[in-house]
Amino acid sequence: MVDGIHFRRERDRSGLEDIGWRALAGAVSDLAAMGDVEPGEAYVVLGAPADLGEEEALGLVRGMEALAARAGLTIAGGDVTRAPALLLAVTVVGWAEREDDVVGRDGARPGDAVGVSGTLGASGAGLALLEGRVPMDATPHAAALVKRHLRPEPRLAAGAALARGGVRALIDVSDGVASDAQHLADASDVAITIDLEALPLAPGVSEVAAKLGVDRQELAATAGEDYELCACGPAAALQACGLTLIGRVAAGPARLTTRDARGPRGLAGYEHRLG
Repeated sequence: MVDGIHFRRERDRSGLEDIGWRALAGAVSDLAAMGDVEPGEAYVVLGAPADLGEEEALGLVRGMEALAARAGLTIAGGDVTRAPALLLAVTVVGWAEREDDVVGRDGARPGDAVGVSGTLGASGAGLALLEGRVPMDATPHAAALVKRHLRPEPRLAAGAALARGGVRALIDVSDGVASDAQHLADASDVAITIDLEALPLAPGVSEVAAKLGVDRQELAATAGEDYELCACGPAAALQACGLTLIGRVAAGPARLTTRDARGPRGLAGYEHRLG
């Protein structure tokens, strides 16, 4: 995570605890998306600009330690180096008892349902509020939305339950479900259709989307950084784990279709590209 790209040090300043929490949360969420995996160790590289003070650095550590304690994770080491901007690079290691406890992205089969944990759109809406693109009084849920952006909760328990429940493909929603479901389709070589009207929206997302002048389902599908889990498997297994069914899997070739009552929408979340 790099200042000016993933966060704004001057804007998000709260002793920098939130920045430390978010940096670790993104890595722990990847662990949650591996299934029934026990958190082990985290290794942190801190790139410190010349103006980073001791109290700010300790704030980053406090934020990471707070989440590590909740996740049952040990921050075991890392490195510190001078950098032109504040950056945090986190590696998390987890352990599984058996190979079958680990769920990849490549197991989705035709006939599977697609489900998602929790609610979507909260982080994107929270960011819009935090940046001032939408006034805080736009929704009574503003504080909760901002917290969902600053302090996401990796779904470790949900990932373990899904693996035990027999899901076949799993990913965390970091780039928006419209992009992350595409990753499942590509890895499994299947066609996935997402029903945008079935997406579970976080409270307040509709009000924020209206102020932004965008469709609420589009915000929920593309904003990213919700760190919920998206899974493919038998519908009964997904529902037994508390997931909301949002789509279906069909035979390939690999593709993702996002649609609502009007037809296909062609939405995509964040795409990682160089240049």
